[in-house]
Parts: sequence; C-alpha cells; structure tokens
Amino acid sequence: MADADAATTEDTTKVRLQVAAARQEESGQGIARMPRSAFQALGITEGDVVEITGKRTTAAVAMAAYDEDQTIDVVRLDGLQRGNAEAGSGEHVNVSVAESRPATRVVFAPAQREMRLQGPAQALKRNFFRKPLVAGDLVATTGQQPVQDMPPEVRRMFSAPAYALTQIRLSVVSTSPKGIVHIDENTEVELRAEFEAPRDARAVVNYDDVGGMEDTIQQLREMVELPLRYPELFTRLGVDPPKGVLLHGPPGTGKTRLAQAVANESDANFFTINGPEIMGSGYGESEKALREVFEQATKDAPAIVFIDEIDSIAPKRDRVPGEAEKRLVAQLLTLMDGLEARSNLVVIAATNRPDAIDEALRRPGRFDREIVIGVPDEQGRREILGIHTRGMPLGDKVDLAELARATYGFVGADIAALAREAAIDAVRRIMPKIDLDERTIPPEVLDELYVGREDFLSALKRIQPSAMREVMVQVPRVGWSDIGGVGDAIEKLKEGIELPMKNPEAFHRLGIRPAKGFLLYGPPGTGKTLLAKAVAKEAKANFISMKSSDLLSKWYGESEQQIARMFKRARAVAPCVVFIDE
Repeated sequence: MADADAATTEDTTKVRLQVAAARQEESGQGIARMPRSAFQALGITEGDVVEITGKRTTAAVAMAAYDEDQTIDVVRLDGLQRGNAEAGSGEHVNVSVAESRPATRVVFAPAQREMRLQGPAQALKRNFFRKPLVAGDLVATTGQQPVQDMPPEVRRMFSAPAYALTQIRLSVVSTSPKGIVHIDENTEVELRAEFEAPRDARAVVNYDDVGGMEDTIQQLREMVELPLRYPELFTRLGVDPPKGVLLHGPPGTGKTRLAQAVANESDANFFTINGPEIMGSGYGESEKALREVFEQATKDAPAIVFIDEIDSIAPKRDRVPGEAEKRLVAQLLTLMDGLEARSNLVVIAATNRPDAIDEALRRPGRFDREIVIGVPDEQGRREILGIHTRGMPLGDKVDLAELARATYGFVGADIAALAREAAIDAVRRIMPKIDLDERTIPPEVLDELYVGREDFLSALKRIQPSAMREVMVQVPRVGWSDIGGVGDAIEKLKEGIELPMKNPEAFHRLGIRPAKGFLLYGPPGTGKTLLAKAVAKEAKANFISMKSSDLLSKWYGESEQQIARMFKRARAVAPCVVFIDE
C-alpha cells in the first residue's frame, strides 16, 4: 500500500486521504485520526489543527491513527465532521496544515428543530475551549471523558466540564473573524435559544447515532448507498440496482433512525410516508397522496422514500374488508413496479409485523431484500449506551460494560429511556441547591451535576424491556442462596442451564449440545417456580412465565397461536428462560 507521501498533491502542504468512520466513543470530539506518514508529510504533531476539504472545508484536531490503520491512507472522521466536509465514507478529502485564530465572538444555535436552549454561555465556552470551529459547521457538546490515548496537552482540551446531561448538537451560526477560529479566555460567546437551520439540517442524524448495527449498516450501504452514489457500477454489470429494502424487527430497535442515517450519509433527499397519515377520507385521496410523494421523490432524485409502519397501508388484501385498503395496496404495487431501474430512487420500508404485509410486496423487484433488526447483543448494547451517554458528565464508577451486561433484552429505545431516567435521578439529587425563582442555574451548581453508577442502577429497576412488557411478570430477584433443601436439583440446573448460557463458546468448542428443556416435578410447595426464577437470575437471562390458564382458549387454534407468539417473543429477547407452570 502506498504511503501518504505518494498520495501528496503538487502542493506539498496537502495530503489526499480516504475517509473512514471514527469509533463510536470518539463521535463529537472533533478528532481526525491519520497515519504517521501523513504527519510527516505535513510536518505536524498530535494536537495540531488541520483543514479538511471535501465538497466543503472544515477543521479538526489531528491525532495518530490506530495501529491497524498506520499502513493505509485513511483519515477517520466522525459523522458530524463527514457532514461538515460533505464527504462520505469511502470518498477522498484533502488534508492540509491550518492556522486557528482566537475568536473575538462566536454565535451558536440549536441544530435540532424541536429544541429550545436556555443556559449560561460561559458553560458552553468551557466545553468548546480551544477546539477549532468554522461558521456553518455542526458541532456537539461532549462529556467529561477524554479519549484515553491522548497526549497530556491535548487531553486538557477534551477534559472540559460537560455542558448538559446529554449530547447537544449545535450550529455555528457565525464567527468573528471568519475562517478557522478557536475560543479562548477573551472570546464572547452567544447562545441563541431558537433553532436556526444549519448548512445541512439533515446531517444531524448519521451512522454515529446508530449503535449495535455494524452488519446491518453494511448491508444497507450495499443496497441503498451504492446505487444512489455510483449507479454506473450496476450499468457496467448489466443488472438493475435494488428498488426496495424492508426493515423489520421489534419496536424500538432503531429502524426509522437507521433509514434517516442512510439518507444523510448517501446525500439523498429523504421523503417520509407515515402509514396512518396518508389515509384519506375521500375516494381516491390516499392513492393520490401516495402518487404525489413518489412523483416528488423522482423529481428530486437521488432520493429515498421511507415508509414507516408499512403494515398499516399494505396489509394482506384477503384479510381486510374495505375496498379502500385494497386499492391502496394495489397503488403501492403499481408504483414499485413503475420505478425505473436507473431512476436513482430507493424505497425503504419498516415494520414490526412483517407477516401482516401483503405477499405481493415481498418479492424481488419490489422489496429486493429483507433485513432483520433484532434485539442488540451485549456488544451492541455497549455501543448504544456509549451513544446515549456521549455528552453526559459520568461519575468515576460508571462502567458501561457492566450496564450492557445488566440490560439483556433492552432495545435502543429502552436504553435511551434508561439514560434519561438516570439523568432525572441526578437532577433530583441537586434540586435542593436550585433556586426555583431564578431563570438560570449558577455554574457552580451545574459543575456538581454528574450521573453516577447509583443513578443507573436505580433507573434500571424502573425500566422494563419493551419487548417483554406483554409477557414479563417480574425481573427475578431470587438466587441460589435463597433456596434450601434442593441441592441436587440446583446442581443439575447449574450444569444444564446456567453454564451453557454463561459459557456457550466452551460448549461449542467441546461439541456438546446443551439440553433445551427441563421438567421439574414434585408435590405443591416444594419450590419448583422458585427454582425456575433463580436459574433465570443466576444465568442473567430474561424470565417468561406461562400458565395453562393464560394459554387455553375456547376458540379453535387460538391456544396454538398463543404458544407460538410466546416462543417467538422469547427468541427475540434471548437469552431467555421460558417457564411453563402447571
């Protein structure tokens, strides 16, 4: 692989590097990670400011690349920086030495339409102290946790007190002087309360805001981003690019957010169709509204049409009594068939009930691929926790890996609720020090505000996994130490359930297939239910209890459907212990 010297342009103060995504924990930090060869070519050291030019110019703090990136010509940028430079992953940018001047005045505004900010500008000044800024950029407040491998002088820049209990996206409205500037002791900082449209308001959501979906993002990029950005690839191969992708999975797993991130990263126009909103009362209104969205998207190509809750507008035609619903399904089928292969338009649909969608939609040529977005595993939950605690002032004892282990069965929405509840607990702790008659909170009180381990553990008791709310009786709090007189049964359950769940790789390596079911029998009151709850708690698994009275029905076939639904839900929130009582 050629080094960065070979990639240098005629101007020796520039190197040309390929853009790659930064790690989740560095999102919003404003760091550009480059190989040592690029540092040598530019004559800079870690902590220096560099200018990054794609379709637009922005600035970042130069840091050394990870060891695995040292031999390749890549610069790792987070989602906000990629948006600021208007360069997606895989594209090339020019990196050059930059001079950052002290700013006399910087004006910020919320970059999210629904957000109103009110707070001391002094706290904002401390959060962005010495960081390079360019008017028109989207920036993010950061928490009080600098990246570990920073040199001491750079670490101080990223150790500023957190501005809020969550990461806030801001637009840099203006700077004086213009160009690349930084905030110092003499800078006047203004924070406007109302939203002001940044240079590209859509870039507020990007791949950095979607955790635990690395494989899914890769599949979507192949299906959506490649056809929109490089349609000539498919022309050369002589095949039609994909027309549609169906995302399905439990509620709260991030299907809508993922579609928005794909649209932003592929620089496509984004059109949303919400199922219930498109239904009209008049004859033919719904079909007309659907046609208008597709016509507008075709005009504004490259574009993505996102249909949320598609099961509400495209149900199985043999199961709906009304003619209006059948006509709407037929109209959607016609529109999908009418998409020209080279129209630069892709349809993404999302649902949590794929079996309720008309079969005619689920075939190649309409929705070419179906992607299942399941409940995240432990590594995925760790990434999602990192996203939702990115701007938080976290206490020293907070261990996100520990929280990831404790939140089995949680989806992205549940983890967001957990972070919010923990933040509310932190606010409750400092409420006695707040004067409710004052409009602002003194900076010294804000400095005492942090989210600790005890706040997360307290919030964990109040948040139930959304996928389990219909069937979950309680989180088992019974351990082996609470049960006596059944030592033999406990040993067998440990060997048969707890060990395979805690060490699945050991069983796989030895070629042992663990048992799938256990029958507990004995007289009433001997602790059979207690044993089942204890094994779920000790194995750190979800617990679903079913009684025969819950399953039996007078209607033909309904009992079988109940059992099938219960096991389907148990698979969705695995690891799970299903207890069938009586």
